[in-house]
Amino acid sequence: MTGDKKAFVALVTCFNEDETINYAATRAQVRRQIEAGNQIMCAGTNGDFSALTFDEKVRLCAEVVDEVAGRAEVIVNAGMPATHETRLLAREFDRIGVDGIAVITPFFIECTQEGLIRHFTCVADSVDTPVYLYDIPARTQNHIEPETARTLAAHGNIAGIKDSGGAQDTLEAYIAIGRETDGFDVYSGPDHLVHWAVTNGARGCISGLGNVLPDVLARIISCVNAGDESGAAEAQSIYTHFRTELYKLGYPPALVKRALFLRDPSVGLSRQPALLPDAAQDKAIEAILTKFGV
Repeated sequence: MTGDKKAFVALVTCFNEDETINYAATRAQVRRQIEAGNQIMCAGTNGDFSALTFDEKVRLCAEVVDEVAGRAEVIVNAGMPATHETRLLAREFDRIGVDGIAVITPFFIECTQEGLIRHFTCVADSVDTPVYLYDIPARTQNHIEPETARTLAAHGNIAGIKDSGGAQDTLEAYIAIGRETDGFDVYSGPDHLVHWAVTNGARGCISGLGNVLPDVLARIISCVNAGDESGAAEAQSIYTHFRTELYKLGYPPALVKRALFLRDPSVGLSRQPALLPDAAQDKAIEAILTKFGV
């Protein structure tokens, strides 16, 4: 299908020098993404969700939704290790009003596939907002097997999955489930697979790198929607090469934040114990930004 692909940016959460959230700066990042033509995901991996308190996530969601004011879609991540807290967060986001609630697989707690089914089902049963599964096994050590995704896709309030695993065969399996199941959309997480994913059946992408290159991400999607495959491939090539050079320097979310910081210090540093400023690394990041004309 053309004309209906979407790009969500996993929005950074901006911090003040004392590590409190800078809501005004975060709102500015929301406006920047809307102007580029992207949708918003907040409290995701690139939004430092694991470093935020319950109350901060609730306020962050409310501030983002208020700033968006219906101009873009908003998905917010509610996933926590325990089903209980995940459900409580999801209910708060449901009350605020968002377009989707993403639920990252539990982390630290090792889960069986049956345990994952119980976890996601419980959350989806608790809210009216559509729920999206969120698979990122490298970070959580729990993986949603395709057969588990197929079982969960039958739930009336589970609307899709974000695949951040990076394995193309798993993404293909999820996309096959989406083809078989009405109302189950697949969003690709890996930045190098945006073009491939949306031309092979994914509904869209949720990208962290879009914080640094919002216009390039938007161009991949707009070109696909316009049927301009060469334009999409060219934009994807830029996106992929930038990703390769930046991410080989270390932990991707922290590097995205740092690259953005070097161009806009209002975003602040990452909460500790994430990346600290490093002169040599900053010089390497600066060289990449300059090379790509950012």
